[in-house]
Amino acid sequence: MTKKLQFETLAIQSTEPKGDETGSVANAIYPSTTFKRESDGSYHSGFIYTRDNNPNRQLLENTLCQLDEGKAAFAFASGMAAISAVLQTLKTGDHVLVPDDAYYSVHAAVQEIFARWDLTHTLVDMTDLDAVKAAIQNNTTLIWLESPSNPLLKVSNIKTIVKLAHQHNALCVVDNTWCTPVLQRPLELGADVVMYSTTKYFGGHSDCLSGALVVGHQTSNDLVLKLKNIQKLSGAVPSPFDCWLITRGIKTLKLRVLKQVENAQKLAAYLHGHEKIKAVHFPDLPHHPQHKLAQIQMPDGCGAMLSIEVGNNQAEAMKLISQLNLFTVATSLGGIESLVEHRKSVEGPTSLTPDNLIRISVGIEHFDDLINDWQLTLSL
Repeated sequence: MTKKLQFETLAIQSTEPKGDETGSVANAIYPSTTFKRESDGSYHSGFIYTRDNNPNRQLLENTLCQLDEGKAAFAFASGMAAISAVLQTLKTGDHVLVPDDAYYSVHAAVQEIFARWDLTHTLVDMTDLDAVKAAIQNNTTLIWLESPSNPLLKVSNIKTIVKLAHQHNALCVVDNTWCTPVLQRPLELGADVVMYSTTKYFGGHSDCLSGALVVGHQTSNDLVLKLKNIQKLSGAVPSPFDCWLITRGIKTLKLRVLKQVENAQKLAAYLHGHEKIKAVHFPDLPHHPQHKLAQIQMPDGCGAMLSIEVGNNQAEAMKLISQLNLFTVATSLGGIESLVEHRKSVEGPTSLTPDNLIRISVGIEHFDDLINDWQLTLSL
């Protein structure tokens, strides 16, 4: 019996070129939108049209499937395209549970787009299991989870909520963008589908927009067929070059993530003890309300994202981050460079995020330099 490969090795082996007659070690990019048809009407390569499939996308999807040990994977042009594809599998009149603290575009999508399809939803504190149970309705067909949540880093009990969903014949889909399969594996906890904005850690270099869904083995083939059809007919697919970039990023995914986690843990500990910081939201810290659960679900670390509350309002928070030199003030996360942003000003006036909250994405820079940047800034 062949021994199961470790994650780092699998990330390399699964992204290697297959069947390349040139002997190239690096993957080729196949930009062709269409593929040759034989005289008998068949397609020798198995590819017809890039919206339907492409060699670069096939390699990426096969790799994603292996890393999460899923049944099928689907790559999309963005994380929101992947999220929308899941919601499009539902029918008019269905009800969805959505975390009260989640990526703001998820809230916007269910409120502004899918509400027009008579898809109803309820915002729930997913850390409160009684609240989750009370919010489930007869027509609830999907529970959407995001753990840790964005931007308050709440940790939900995935295994328990999955059981609740299945007791009511509902799906449970988990946004695992912040952890990646390096740190958390929702499919192993029973989730039906795991979603990634592969723009973030998978790509890792802030230069490619893409998303993905990986379907668990216990999930019905009907859902797999629905997602494939939506991917093909909606056309929200990544370009061959985008797929190539994400595939290349996967090769170093675990190395980068573990370094980022190490830096984030040290930074969170420092900020938690500073008199100018009012709160630090980071599940690896013992004071976090779901710290014990986080250690179980994410034993190798809770990610490289943290949020802090500083000052009394937006103006004071934004002034502080403008004085940092090594943390770029920008939206997004998961790249090799450290980023920082005032979250509510991005989400808008209806956001529930505190006015003084700052979200931090920690990169792979040397920690001494990162901590020195914060020490200098907080001393001003």
